[in-house]
Amino acid sequence: MRRIIAQTRKEIIQITRDKLAVTLALILPLFLLILLGSAISLTATDLPLVVQDLDNSAESRSFIDAFRASQTFFVNSWPATVAPSLAFQQNKARAALVIPQHFGRDLQRGRNTETQLLIDAADANTARLIQGYAAEITAAWNAVNNPRPVPVKADIRFWYNPGRESKKFYGPGIFVLGISMFPPLLAALAMSKEGEQKTILQVYVSSISAHEFLLGKIFAFMLIAFAETFLLMIEMRLFFDLSIVGDPTPLIIGTILYAFCVATFGAMLGAAIPSQAAAIQAVAVGGFLLVYLLSGLIFPVANIPIQIRWVSSIVWGRYYIEIVRDALLQGGGWPAMWFNVLMIAIIGAFFYTLAWKRMRRMQLSA
Repeated sequence: MRRIIAQTRKEIIQITRDKLAVTLALILPLFLLILLGSAISLTATDLPLVVQDLDNSAESRSFIDAFRASQTFFVNSWPATVAPSLAFQQNKARAALVIPQHFGRDLQRGRNTETQLLIDAADANTARLIQGYAAEITAAWNAVNNPRPVPVKADIRFWYNPGRESKKFYGPGIFVLGISMFPPLLAALAMSKEGEQKTILQVYVSSISAHEFLLGKIFAFMLIAFAETFLLMIEMRLFFDLSIVGDPTPLIIGTILYAFCVATFGAMLGAAIPSQAAAIQAVAVGGFLLVYLLSGLIFPVANIPIQIRWVSSIVWGRYYIEIVRDALLQGGGWPAMWFNVLMIAIIGAFFYTLAWKRMRRMQLSA
């Protein structure tokens, strides 16, 4: 154990002497969390909507005002003699609302009347948002202005994130992304530097074992991961208004195991790739690309095409994102998260086994 602590201490000293490495490890993840947390959003506001009112009645104007009052749409009128599709071609609108003639008269007589909503579906995600928001506005307007008895009415209540704030969904994912990128990157650079500069030969001729050498490296970068976690948690509280709910022990144990997992992942790549440039590329693919695209950070895993969905089952970030979201939003605790904690431990052990097999030749006699 003394050798492991000495190796860890040596790595920490080397990192603290490199100001750029300290900035990369601790400061850059904070900017990443704020930048991506602000840039990515599930909500849409001020979408340009043109309205072609062919009725021009009090009812039609009231219906248009309901859309105008929404933060989602920015409403402009459209001439009755011009096709609404021209607004799409001129990039003046993302949707067009057409109110037919006799709209108000039909409502006064108790008849059903239909309006037409044309949506520019070039951006399929935004088109679905427009469709959903328009349906909500129409239903709310009908409830006030055209109430009719219905056999079943559903009262909807949102749990965990009643304001439907996007950053409360993306925040935990970006938090995990930062921890998935920087500790393994530093670990990979430290290990590959040993091979690139041939200083690993000094380790080979020493009495230190492969386990002691690897664990010393891994523990050092686990400490970096813990420091990142502490700073990012403070930022999550201040910027995203998220704090731990329910039992914190799954998050604590999951964080310890995830720090081991990502640090071991970096050490494994650095041991296998004696080139810092190539090691950076490898970490970019595993620590960033896989976690960003296949972990459920941007969209649910169920939405990933089934042909590649199986890959997400071996992406370590997927399990930690679920743990963090549960700890900060739902509070399900161990009954909901035990499998995720177990999977992180298994993947971390697999990475360590590969790294040890790569390094154990130093234990062999000449």
